[in-house]
Amino acid sequence: MTPKSFEARCLRLPAATKVVQWEGTSVFKVGGKMFALGGGFVASSGGYMFKVSDMAYAMLIEHGVARPAPYLARAKWVQLVSNNALPDAELTAYLAQAHALIVAKLTRKSRKMLGLD
Repeated sequence: MTPKSFEARCLRLPAATKVVQWEGTSVFKVGGKMFALGGGFVASSGGYMFKVSDMAYAMLIEHGVARPAPYLARAKWVQLVSNNALPDAELTAYLAQAHALIVAKLTRKSRKMLGLD
């Protein structure tokens, strides 16, 4: 998946925003909380990074598609070994799941303010 496609897919998710931080890295957030990273330092060290479930974390790493994300591994984030490590449709599904995992942790008030409840 190209960086432009990655950005477009992240920003299509409800209430998603983009901020550029850390050496030009695109940080995708919902409710002020990160769910995916691309470009900048992420691009120089491998592929895209995103939040995953416990099961997806184990599976992606075991299959060699991803590795624990630097600085974020204990929060169950992965970094793809390359931007093309997963088919576009599969990566899109993982991004939607990352978004949903973060939305689930937001307060009811925050979800309502963002139109997610």
